[in-house]
Amino acid sequence: GKFEPIDCDLQSFASVRHAANLIKHRYDSIYCLSNNAGIMATPDTATVDGYDTQIQTNYLSHFLLTAELLSLLERTSEQHGDARIVNHSSFGRLHTPHNQLEEMYFGANGGNLGGNDIGIMKGGCFYRYFQSKLANSVFTYGLAKKLEARGSKIRAICAHPGSSNTNLLEQVAFNPFIRVMTKVMAPFMMQSAEDGAMGLITGMVAADARSGVLYGPKNNGTKGPAVPVPPQFFETDSVAIDMLWRSSELATQVQLLS
Repeated sequence: GKFEPIDCDLQSFASVRHAANLIKHRYDSIYCLSNNAGIMATPDTATVDGYDTQIQTNYLSHFLLTAELLSLLERTSEQHGDARIVNHSSFGRLHTPHNQLEEMYFGANGGNLGGNDIGIMKGGCFYRYFQSKLANSVFTYGLAKKLEARGSKIRAICAHPGSSNTNLLEQVAFNPFIRVMTKVMAPFMMQSAEDGAMGLITGMVAADARSGVLYGPKNNGTKGPAVPVPPQFFETDSVAIDMLWRSSELATQVQLLS
């Protein structure tokens, strides 16, 4: 492959817009936009735009990038029969305290969203992460419906990696005991980074990957082949989709299929 890096700081909407403008200047079409970047369980701080660092990095900037590059994706789908938007979620999306998106996380409330309490899959640092990853799946299901209603040939697909052996956990501010226990349990719970990428790769290139479907280990498990995973009721709820769309458009100052 030929790789052309373009700098993009997902904690700055201005940087995302600049990157999108560079892409639009260099290319007249895109086949696949893979919204994969993410951080996990970081401190309760705000970006330069005032939003939580995890919410903006993992979700809001991807919403903005999708809106900015949609015309290039549409051009490809018209020329070649399809194009793809692939969002990366996590089984963390199933662990929000109330099994739902909460609007306060998507406003300019960075630094005031639960503090720095952290445990294994609990505490403010993880709850913000769970909200960002649930947002990615809700975004995908809403996007798929909106694209279909428009008659677009773009596929909106989601993925979850199970529990993958990447450096993501190494950056989490666990106390020493939890860090040791995590390393001890890792071989039993985790699959390789390469296997964890199969949900994304399926969404990006598999001929039979379907719009409005999330791919990952069966039953939202930690290991296994990437297969279609049925959504939970709170991922396809129309009220949640409408709230997320309204909040995202307000934050990013763009309209996406509205």
